[in-house]
Amino acid sequence: MKVLNKHISTLTVQGKDYHYFDLSRLNTDTKRLPLTAKILLENLLRHSDEKYVQEEDIENLAKWDTAFASDTEIAFVPSRVVLQDFTGVPAVVDLAAMRNAMLDLGGDPNKINPLKPVDLVIDHSIMVDEFGKADSFERNTEIEVERNKERYQFLKWGQSAFDNFKVVPPGKGIVHQVNLEYLARVTFIDEQKSTPLLYPDTLVGTDSHTTMINGLGVLGWGVGGIEAEAAMLGQPVTMLIPEVIGMELKGKLPAGATATDLVLAVTEQLRAFGVVGKFVEFFGAGLKHLTVADRATLANMSPEYGATCGLFPIDEQTIKYLELTGRSDLQIEIIEAYSKAQGMWGSEAQEHAEYHATLSMDLNSVVPAIAGPKRPQDRINLDQASTSFQRWITEQNELIIPPSSKQKANFDGEGGVENIGSKTTVAYRDNNQDFDLNEGAVVIAAITSCTNTSNPSVLVAAALLAKKANELGLKVKPWVKTSFAPGSQVVTEYLNKAGLSQELDKMGFNLVGYGCTTCIGNSGPLPEAISNAIRQGDLTVTSVLSGNRNFEGRIHSDVKANYLASPPLVVAYALAGNMKVDITKEPLGTSSAGKPVYLQDLWPSQQEIQEIVTRVVNKTMFTEKYGSVYDGGDIWEKLETVDADIYNWPDSSYVKKPTFFENMPAEPEATKAIVNARCLLKLSDSVTTDHISPAGAIGKETPAADYLRAHNVEQKDFNSYGSRRGNHEVMMRGTFANVRLKNQLAPGTEGGFTCKQPSGEQMTVFEAANQYIAENTASIVIAGKEYGTGSSRDWAAKGPLLLGVKAVIAETYERIHRSNLIGMGILPLQFKQGEGASTYNLTGAEQFSIQAIDAGQKQVKVEVLKPDGENISFEADIRIDTPNEFEYFRHGGILQYVIRSLL
Repeated sequence: MKVLNKHISTLTVQGKDYHYFDLSRLNTDTKRLPLTAKILLENLLRHSDEKYVQEEDIENLAKWDTAFASDTEIAFVPSRVVLQDFTGVPAVVDLAAMRNAMLDLGGDPNKINPLKPVDLVIDHSIMVDEFGKADSFERNTEIEVERNKERYQFLKWGQSAFDNFKVVPPGKGIVHQVNLEYLARVTFIDEQKSTPLLYPDTLVGTDSHTTMINGLGVLGWGVGGIEAEAAMLGQPVTMLIPEVIGMELKGKLPAGATATDLVLAVTEQLRAFGVVGKFVEFFGAGLKHLTVADRATLANMSPEYGATCGLFPIDEQTIKYLELTGRSDLQIEIIEAYSKAQGMWGSEAQEHAEYHATLSMDLNSVVPAIAGPKRPQDRINLDQASTSFQRWITEQNELIIPPSSKQKANFDGEGGVENIGSKTTVAYRDNNQDFDLNEGAVVIAAITSCTNTSNPSVLVAAALLAKKANELGLKVKPWVKTSFAPGSQVVTEYLNKAGLSQELDKMGFNLVGYGCTTCIGNSGPLPEAISNAIRQGDLTVTSVLSGNRNFEGRIHSDVKANYLASPPLVVAYALAGNMKVDITKEPLGTSSAGKPVYLQDLWPSQQEIQEIVTRVVNKTMFTEKYGSVYDGGDIWEKLETVDADIYNWPDSSYVKKPTFFENMPAEPEATKAIVNARCLLKLSDSVTTDHISPAGAIGKETPAADYLRAHNVEQKDFNSYGSRRGNHEVMMRGTFANVRLKNQLAPGTEGGFTCKQPSGEQMTVFEAANQYIAENTASIVIAGKEYGTGSSRDWAAKGPLLLGVKAVIAETYERIHRSNLIGMGILPLQFKQGEGASTYNLTGAEQFSIQAIDAGQKQVKVEVLKPDGENISFEADIRIDTPNEFEYFRHGGILQYVIRSLL
């Protein structure tokens, strides 16, 4: 289909003409379309010359019929791609290996090259090794670079070997905040045309919180590394026309409530409604009271409420933010003019929008809250937090330790354990002082994550609370590991200017790095005395963090309960020292004058916060800090790397040539049946990608540790799984090895254990998988609801593939993980609605056979041979939702498809 000139209009800004694909020239009422649909429609119209866009795709999307579920597949071509280093390293590893594969198949390896702008921000590797000291940042940065030298050398090679690929070196900020404050264009300008072409800035990223950019009115979301690589190489992201849920925001946040409290309330409401795989758009009179920083907080947590996106309109608040962050006057004028011309400006753009469903929230109803102990959607009013935790603790104790078996005990030495009724205390000694560590102790208090550190209001509030606490002589409890890891260097600039950095420092919240830390499991080690005390008493201790993820096993292996909270509440809980303290009623501590100090004594007023934010946050800070964003300094410049288009794959325990393309034929083979497969794991509901994909620290008694020791890596240099995502040998050994994973095939265990069939012998998942592979036996995974919820981790699909998993049968899937399974050639099947493993009394000891599938096939028969010889079968839905996805599956994965397409 040829592009029709009648769809192109001209816009003049500052005396210069620009072209754009004008939605108003379509023969339809585009006012009915939500913003999301308008952006996707423009994308189709602009790419209508491409073979993957059909005329009926444009017609079906423009028709926008919310009465029926869409089965129309459309192509989405993002304007750019963003990566972080944990997910970015394996993406670049795959691109490098694809060049080798192209060479082996007789093709041109330089065809493997990003066709879209790609920015990789190194932000996920910093760990909180040092804390509470003036030089914590410098020490952590030195350790980070030394620990990750081989990875950084590889990324530096990629920066020179690939076109359109830029790397933001370590110590600059968190990818989503850098994206918001600097990388985002909002409106793209294609200067390669004779008359420059304007179109919306859109993107995909290899991190689920890519959605933070939705707060700026930019459509973008997280995809697996595999899909991102394909997008870099010019392949469209295929999707069904989405359902769009409108969420009206009314009123204004009351005094004492923060954007964090708002997002926890929204997350709770949207999770309860059910928006998994859907797009959410925010609109209403309440938007005028929400800054872009507030909106970004809400947009960031789209994965927590399950939506693909949480989009805000472009309006006056957007323009104000763009001016503050140093975008050029011309760019800002173009953004406003283009948005108005396309009917994408402000509340007017959504006035007549038709949504599949509409919800509402009165901002006046938001109250201070936290969320936990295991999921972001489990919101708790702050005044109920203590009661809720104690109720949860009681439930856990009843499940694990019968009350009759609890006995008093006293031990000599470092940690004396004493059980007194329901209160467990461990005595310990640290820094020549004796302390008691109680059940519920807050051992980690972290101001961290892109979610909140992009918002000056909540950070200034935290610093003011610390200031008032310092003035009264309050101290953080000695067992609390405190840290401050903002997402941008601008944060410390405005806190310094306000004289507030020193207040956080006095409280122990010294700067530890600019990057994701505790929120992604990079908490670093607890002090040895604390860790020993926890383990000796098997204490249930807690963390409080201003992040977006608190899944079990994620924050720290010693910490069973984790709570999300606003930055000022993180400081408050560090002072209280225990989750059992009701900080709304009980004192946080005693002043130097001997008087109890309560939360209300410390909480800053909205006027105090706003006065400081208005006074200290300015444009110059942004332009100065981002003027050198790609400058890595001496450490980065001194990294040596090979100068070649083909990577030389030096001996490294961090970066290793993957095996995905070994012996790959030039043409795809026919899809194959799965015969007499064994169940590797049988899992319950809400198994996250954290449970599946290796994350956090590498335990010393794990298959991954055995591998590293065999390659002369000492335990102190194990680093994290995330940092070793470029080595498939480590990653496959850590797959399904999360310390909190419960495999029903190995009852009574936690971690990466299973029972090999048919013998029933208990062993690690890695050992069993290797034995099945040696026996030429395929394996499958059986799971419950929400399988693969959480971060967009490609290794949650790559790892199972390398372990021999051919199919997953689950009750429901999270969007990104289902897509990633297909991207690696694993078949995602789904039990019929209302059915599950229990429907057919499946224990995991059976053998499973699945017929080969064809394009367009929606169901397949699963035949089951039980250990007693009984044969049963059931129909399962094939969750390959689009023709493009079937092509990826038929080729054995999306990367194989791309290689063959480029040959």
